[in-house]
Amino acid sequence: MYIGKAAQLSGTTVKSIRHYEEIGLLPPPQREGKYRIYSQQSVELLTFIKCAQQLGFKLKEMQAILQDHRGQELPWDLAMQAIDNKKQELMGQIQALQQVHDGLVEFELSLKDAQMQCQFEHLAKAR
Repeated sequence: MYIGKAAQLSGTTVKSIRHYEEIGLLPPPQREGKYRIYSQQSVELLTFIKCAQQLGFKLKEMQAILQDHRGQELPWDLAMQAIDNKKQELMGQIQALQQVHDGLVEFELSLKDAQMQCQFEHLAKAR
């Protein structure tokens, strides 16, 4: 299939496919004259890349997973390890964000307390 059909089936763009080839994420396709010809395996790899990007993987991380992939079966063991690492990274980010949230709640309460004290002081001065 031609590049436009591969882009359509994988949910990517022609520009993205060319970029993935340029940076080595996608092996160079077969050619018929000046046209690139993509296989179903190429579409599956493009879909894999697209899904991984949507889940927060950077292209550099994908390159590490796919560095030795040259049209062979996807390196599922490396992908599973990368997923595990990404989940751990996200858990750290969630914990850090929870701490920020807790700090904001505490800060908000202290401001409300200060505001209430200021109002009482104002009332006491008015008498």
